[in-house]
Amino acid sequence: MKFEINAQDPQSKARAGKLTTDHGVIETPIFMPVGTVGTVKGVHQRELKDDINPDIILGNTYHLYLRPQTNIIEKAGGLHKFMNWDRNILTDSGGYQVYSLSANRKIKEEGVKFKSHIDGSYHTFTPENVMEIQRSIGADIIMAFDECTPYPCDYNYAKRSMHMTHRWLDRCINHLEKTPLKYDYNQAFFPIVQGSTYTDLRKQSAEYIANAGAIGNAIGGLSVGEPAEEMYAMTDVVCSILPEDKPRYLMGVGTPINILENIALGVDMFDCVMPTRNARNGMLFTANGTINIKNLKWADDFSPIDEMGITFVDTEYTKAYLRHLFTVNELLGKQIATIHNLGFYLWLVREARKHILAGDFRTWKDKMVKQMDNRL
Repeated sequence: MKFEINAQDPQSKARAGKLTTDHGVIETPIFMPVGTVGTVKGVHQRELKDDINPDIILGNTYHLYLRPQTNIIEKAGGLHKFMNWDRNILTDSGGYQVYSLSANRKIKEEGVKFKSHIDGSYHTFTPENVMEIQRSIGADIIMAFDECTPYPCDYNYAKRSMHMTHRWLDRCINHLEKTPLKYDYNQAFFPIVQGSTYTDLRKQSAEYIANAGAIGNAIGGLSVGEPAEEMYAMTDVVCSILPEDKPRYLMGVGTPINILENIALGVDMFDCVMPTRNARNGMLFTANGTINIKNLKWADDFSPIDEMGITFVDTEYTKAYLRHLFTVNELLGKQIATIHNLGFYLWLVREARKHILAGDFRTWKDKMVKQMDNRL
């Protein structure tokens, strides 16, 4: 994997870059649609490629390990072939899912024993077998196994957890070196910075991760309920320490406003279930603010879903028709809203890139943040 920086915004830490893997070029900043179980929910691969057009999507190690299981993915020739996707894929390590299963898991130094949310069967994730699972899935970018702490989190717990994440990282690196590639392309490995919302821990963790010398780095454990200001403060601290010449990935973030503010702090890559999950609940993101399409005010609004026309659904359907689909619980409504939201997120990061290249990102970002804060 290669990463180059094409431009730096003069009034912020935002940068435009280019990341090249064996599955193609990723222009940054980028948003990665979440394809949890080998599909971006409700979207055909053709729509994903032709209309939403991301350079990279995300798969989920925990979910893919449980279903369809790694032996099936291996028989298919890896996740790219299994789901018929010839662009980049990133897999998380399952650390976040382990965090969200708090009632059904035990964390020890060796790893995490957890109960499947599907059938109650017991499984163990260790730094070693998570590397093997990600080799089998075959994503272009794979993540270190970490513990994601909740918010709020006791300082001593956050500190113990961070040190364990660092020890796990060393085990991931050692094991990965002994675990050969399964397919005919390379995989890039990213470690993850932890430390909750404690500045001194975040500094320590960022230094440890920077010293690991990986090809790219991630920031985890944010967007778990902390106020946005704390998220920005932690991101700022970490980005000032992580190497400038390597991509920085902020995991699980966030709203369109969160994304622009974190781009301004030096983040290159994002993923979040928000555009797809909120779409299924009738919330649409636009450049002028958010729309709850279920509201009665849209019942006789025959204007296009979004005049900007970023994807085909925006001008092919009206707000009134989309509201009707939600009212009768028609699946098509959720699909239309999902395509719209993902199209908007990709448009947003690509506009951000254009403005970084043009040198006026800060002014544009401030204007967009105000606009998008509206409820329409």
